[in-house]
Amino acid sequence: MPTLINIGARAMFANQAALQVIGNNIANVNTVGYSRQQVEVATAASQYTGAGYFGKGVDVKTVSRAQNEFLNREVTVSRSQNTSDAARLNQLQQLEKVFPLGETGVGHAVNQFINGFVDVASQPQDPASRQVVLSRAEEMSARFRQAGEQINTLQSGVAQDLRTSVLKINDLAQRFAGLNAQITGIQGSGHVPNDLMDKRDQILRELNDQVQVTSIAADDGSLSLFVGGGQTLVLGSTPQVFTTIADEYDVHKLHVALSEGNSTRLLPDSQMPGGAIGGLLRFQSDDLMAARNLLGQMASAVSGAVNKQQGLGLDLQIPIGPGGAMFAVDDPEVLPSSRNAKDGLGNAAASYVNGLGVRVPSVGVKILDASQLQASDYDLRADPGGGAGLFQLTRLSDGLIRTVASGDKIDGFQLDVAAPLPASADTFLLRPVGAAAASIRRVLDDPRGIAAAAQFTGVATAANKGTASVLDVRATDPLADRTLSAEIKFTSTTGNYSWELRNAANALVSSGTATWVAGQPIALNGWEMQINGAPQVNDTLKVVPTAYPAGNNGNATVLTGLRDLDLVGRRSLAGGASAGLPAIGSGNTFTDAYSNALADVGVRVQTQRTSESISGSVLTDAESARSSQAGVNLDEEAARLIQYQQAYQACAKIIQVAQSTFDTLLQIAR
Repeated sequence: MPTLINIGARAMFANQAALQVIGNNIANVNTVGYSRQQVEVATAASQYTGAGYFGKGVDVKTVSRAQNEFLNREVTVSRSQNTSDAARLNQLQQLEKVFPLGETGVGHAVNQFINGFVDVASQPQDPASRQVVLSRAEEMSARFRQAGEQINTLQSGVAQDLRTSVLKINDLAQRFAGLNAQITGIQGSGHVPNDLMDKRDQILRELNDQVQVTSIAADDGSLSLFVGGGQTLVLGSTPQVFTTIADEYDVHKLHVALSEGNSTRLLPDSQMPGGAIGGLLRFQSDDLMAARNLLGQMASAVSGAVNKQQGLGLDLQIPIGPGGAMFAVDDPEVLPSSRNAKDGLGNAAASYVNGLGVRVPSVGVKILDASQLQASDYDLRADPGGGAGLFQLTRLSDGLIRTVASGDKIDGFQLDVAAPLPASADTFLLRPVGAAAASIRRVLDDPRGIAAAAQFTGVATAANKGTASVLDVRATDPLADRTLSAEIKFTSTTGNYSWELRNAANALVSSGTATWVAGQPIALNGWEMQINGAPQVNDTLKVVPTAYPAGNNGNATVLTGLRDLDLVGRRSLAGGASAGLPAIGSGNTFTDAYSNALADVGVRVQTQRTSESISGSVLTDAESARSSQAGVNLDEEAARLIQYQQAYQACAKIIQVAQSTFDTLLQIAR
């Protein structure tokens, strides 16, 4: 028959165990990842007697930890999303500094440079005004290069952060696998190793800080971890190794992969949505690429427009001639995939050795009109339809797909494909503007090289009866014959006219008739003449080669006007109206282009800041919900401490009464 002493002793042990666990809870109130523990007790099996079943007290079954798998999963998922948002936001805030407002920005430098031509137009012969233009051209180039280098630095920083995250993942996966081994070894005892389980859960949360992880429990108590749409990270006590690999086109970009024996399996960026790695990959492939192309588009447009107009004017160098280029940028990049077919020497098979003995890709990009260049990279591959000599070109900024052939003109550039043709599985990344900002440089050093003068001058003859006058004459073709003079004679009040071109000896070269429409220029021999007023019958206008370039400001005026023209991101008719896009003339001015770039980056930052705030709030709520069940509440523990202290004292009283009763029985027996 159970004795009162045994019952009291069991009760004392149970309450002592409860007090010990409560003390441990209080001690770990600030321990990260600790889950509140409690003693699980059960009534001891009763003993049967002739007088019925008598209880034998209480047994301590185990020590359990408070946890909720659903809440734990909510916390890990929320942490993964929040760290992803925070990582991308941090990078975007750094990217925002590449596009400063006010006088320190690229946009201000472009405006200052263009405005410099105002003084040249006022005093074409003034060397000081010309030198100011060159100084501002150098300053503008330096601003572009600085911005381009900042973007390259950000790319290097992203690559380093990815390497650091991968090292953390490998360390955490190794520790997680070790805890799996310990837990499965202890599970056979019939009790759960609470502290080890807490450590494992904490490591799982830390893993989700780096990459979104899915966990699946096994019967032996272990957890298997999966990433990237089902790729194994930890299976039981065996971890896999994360690594980084270079992008197939750009060695400066990194992606994440899993090493499996002697092979490496790439994890697509789209399958890595969470954790710091997810945020970094999205920033790298989306935000950084867009910013680089926006800057490159501006640099290409500015340099292209100025260089083109320089070639349409006359400079003051000896001999006097069309102006030379003021800027230079690196050639468009054509990046073959590292998976393309190789020749026997390990070079891309779709390449050839040029006249300088340098092996170059057989795919080339030639800039035709910098004003039509789009802020985008392009993917080039064989035509899926199998057309001979045809290729599929995808504009990555908006996904527009076109079927093209060598020699086609797209978005301001020409595609050239030379033999040997790429293999059917070969792919190329085309970057028409990606390298422009970081490479733009001033190449004109002589102030006399600024082409301030117009190649042609227009005049109205004194005998004219109408109000028609020559507003200006602008060269449109750098190859125009500058030795020819033109005479325009109006033959009716409706704008019909006859024209003649004569050489320096006044010999007739060619003639013809045409009709002038008010508000439209008259185009002839590589120039355009704008007319102001209304001509009468027999009124004559003449266009002659500029005789005194030193005093002429015609081209400087046009260069000044570049500031107000839509010369950035214009749409060609072939890539515009026919594709459901805005047609030519719908581009932006230099100022608007920079403002749009600022707005684009600003919207990205603000949107991401909102996303980070929302995911942070979701994480806070998830942590609070989990903590309310698994966390240590000091007030609650203090109340339970008093409860079990009183129970312990009561149990001691039971033993005291039992001992007193036993002593009384002994005395009676004597």
